[in-house]
Amino acid sequence: MGKPILIVDDSSSIRQMVSFTLKGAGYNVIEAVDGRDAFEKLQGNPSVGMIVTDLNMPNLDGIGLIRQVRASSSHKFIPIIMLTTESQDSRKQEGRSAGATGWIIKPFKPEQLLAVVRKVLG
Repeated sequence: MGKPILIVDDSSSIRQMVSFTLKGAGYNVIEAVDGRDAFEKLQGNPSVGMIVTDLNMPNLDGIGLIRQVRASSSHKFIPIIMLTTESQDSRKQEGRSAGATGWIIKPFKPEQLLAVVRKVLG
């Protein structure tokens, strides 16, 4: 089903849950353990169609990842969804300012994630 979705989270259980949900709906998934890992995988895979990232991660957090992706000429328009426990308006505004496309609060419902993915990917 189209281009792969890059999932970025330092929690293996969250990556598993998101991956299971997306694969069950027919999407291809690439997993990364933090922002740095994600950016490296993104560089090696120009066909990625969307990123779903956590905010709080070691090495490079979600905001830092978004800024790097938006500064990259080959991926600057890729949709990026934040999937995080952070729900404060200030954090959401920081995400929007960096270039996040959307924001989902953990814990999430699988159908909620799929609805957002379908809406963003068309």
